[in-house]
Amino acid sequence: MATAPQQQTAGVMAEPRIARIKQPKKVFMNSIDSYSSRYISKLLCECVLGAAGPEEEVEEVQEDLSHSSAAAFQLVGTVSHPSEEDRTYLLSREELLSKLMDCDVVLYNISQHPEQLEEALWAVSALHNEMERFSGPKLFILISTVMTWACSKPVDPDDLELPFTDEIFWSRRPHPNFKPHIDLEKRVVKMGKTNRMLFSTYVVASGLQYGMGEQLFHYYFKKSWLGQEQEISIFGDGKNIIPTIHINDLASVVQNIIEHQPKPYYLIAVDGSNNTMEQIVKAVASELGSGKIQKKPIDEAYLVQDFTEIDSMLVNLRMEAVHIKKLFSLSWLCEFGLVENIELVVEEYRQVRGLLPIRLCVLGPPAVGKSTVSKKICEHYKLHHITLKDTISETISQLEAAVKKADPDAKDSAAEAQELLSSLKDAGEQNEGVLDEQLKVLKDKLMSNPCRNQGFVLDDFPKTYEQAKELFEGETLIADVDGFIVWVTEFVLYLDASDSFLMDRVMNLPERLVQEHSYEPELFLKRLARFRENSAEEETVDNYFVEMDISPLHKPDCSLLMQKIVDTVGQPRNYGPSSQEVVEEEERRKAEQRIRTEIQERTEEEQKEAEEARSRAKRWEDWIKSLEEVRQQEEEQLEALSVPMRSYLMEHVLPTLTQGLTECCRAQPPDPVDFLAEYLLKNNPFEYPQ
Repeated sequence: MATAPQQQTAGVMAEPRIARIKQPKKVFMNSIDSYSSRYISKLLCECVLGAAGPEEEVEEVQEDLSHSSAAAFQLVGTVSHPSEEDRTYLLSREELLSKLMDCDVVLYNISQHPEQLEEALWAVSALHNEMERFSGPKLFILISTVMTWACSKPVDPDDLELPFTDEIFWSRRPHPNFKPHIDLEKRVVKMGKTNRMLFSTYVVASGLQYGMGEQLFHYYFKKSWLGQEQEISIFGDGKNIIPTIHINDLASVVQNIIEHQPKPYYLIAVDGSNNTMEQIVKAVASELGSGKIQKKPIDEAYLVQDFTEIDSMLVNLRMEAVHIKKLFSLSWLCEFGLVENIELVVEEYRQVRGLLPIRLCVLGPPAVGKSTVSKKICEHYKLHHITLKDTISETISQLEAAVKKADPDAKDSAAEAQELLSSLKDAGEQNEGVLDEQLKVLKDKLMSNPCRNQGFVLDDFPKTYEQAKELFEGETLIADVDGFIVWVTEFVLYLDASDSFLMDRVMNLPERLVQEHSYEPELFLKRLARFRENSAEEETVDNYFVEMDISPLHKPDCSLLMQKIVDTVGQPRNYGPSSQEVVEEEERRKAEQRIRTEIQERTEEEQKEAEEARSRAKRWEDWIKSLEEVRQQEEEQLEALSVPMRSYLMEHVLPTLTQGLTECCRAQPPDPVDFLAEYLLKNNPFEYPQ
């Protein structure tokens, strides 16, 4: 949001939290809908009026807070992306200055909003020019970035491990792309020296921010969570030290500056970690994914669409927040950095982004369709389809590879792998039910990061109460933030059908599926009988899940089954399509639309041609019919005209002529014509005069 016409005011609701101020303050925050500004505003909104002193007074303060919930801070601010319906609330610069004049504290966050530099400079300059009109003291806090230190010379060339501190802020040198930031920092500091009693200014050089769903490091969290790549890429050698701070700790620093207004006006806000980029990525990849990383040339980072803030990711600074440690008694959330608190940060990431696993179990008699339904559920929710058979086969393959490539120095681990491999193979050959080793392998699979990230559909297991108890209970229980064991299913789907229906279904299956699922008549009847026997016992799998407060969803028929599952389980809890997938989907949709349009046009053209052909055939038929009618009329007219002539000939000519011809044939004269003429003259019936 670079100019005032792109802004609008926004209010934020507050929740109770201990504060060290006695009078409420009105605070302005820019880009209040962005990642860092949102959580800084959220923490300030949690404050209520109070004056917490030494530790021994905390209980008294908390008791006072129980009787009072007056907000310590009233937050107003601008948003980066106003919606169309809110454009009537957009402010001009004059209106924005009026809002700033009403506030006791003005916060401008440029750590992740370089487009706000020009506006922040305007705001501090405008407030400085209006000091004479202040109704009371005002505080201006600029949240900047450690990138203004990126090109600083070492504190001691002979000791490169000496950290940069805010006590030597005057020696800092910025990254070339962050020179406007340091210019603004200097301007803010200068404005605050005119009259500190009336207008105090502070600059907070924030480390790279993490936590609460992530923003800067989100690329690595997302790649690790999705698990689509076996190795997570690090661009460069990964040895660069990244100064970081949890966003809530940064918010606490800002709160303490407002409350205490310390004498130093330039403060570095970083935690005490000094982790390298490799350590950070390795920790994220291990907690969410396979733990494997791959180093790539820095140039390849510019080819990754979702990888932003490349300059910040390549910074190499060892820093120490001296002023914060000396002046404030912060209640650090992650004092020792992201790597040390990776479990907390990852849990925040899951909760804030709603990336919570869906754990579902599908049970029922053999051949009822459990695998088909399980695959449909996995496809809809992007879950992992887990079966005991596939898990054992996968583990055996992994163990065989591990034994084959075993390090000669690691004899103990190789022996353990060989022992587990032998026991799994023996169990498969003996077919004596589910053994402890198989159960452990399945439990390990359910506890793996992919299943903990997206969730799973456990197909046709457990089959008995004892198996359920052994699988979902044990000495080592890992619980999520809600206290729920990470591999215990949330939902249980129970499919059922009559024995006759199941037998008919098996009889109609292709031979390949019969062999694959061991549905030969004799084996199938034994499995079905065993299932019915287990279901008739006092302690069934159903009983176990009921005891765990998980009510199975029974479906005796499969009509509208998926709709019922979606209604029960809810919406998917994972990432939507990526930008590339959106583009591909849009191209696919356009291609389908184009094909449909072409088919429709072709169909319409064919229909048009067929209609024209029918029309031509009809016209041809009508023309032939009309021609036949004309010909018939002509024949009738000719027939009508020839009747008198034929009558005349038949009556007056042909009788005599026929006799003459007969006589001529009998006499056979040399000159028949002359003979016939003489005969007609002699035998003329009308006796014309000679």
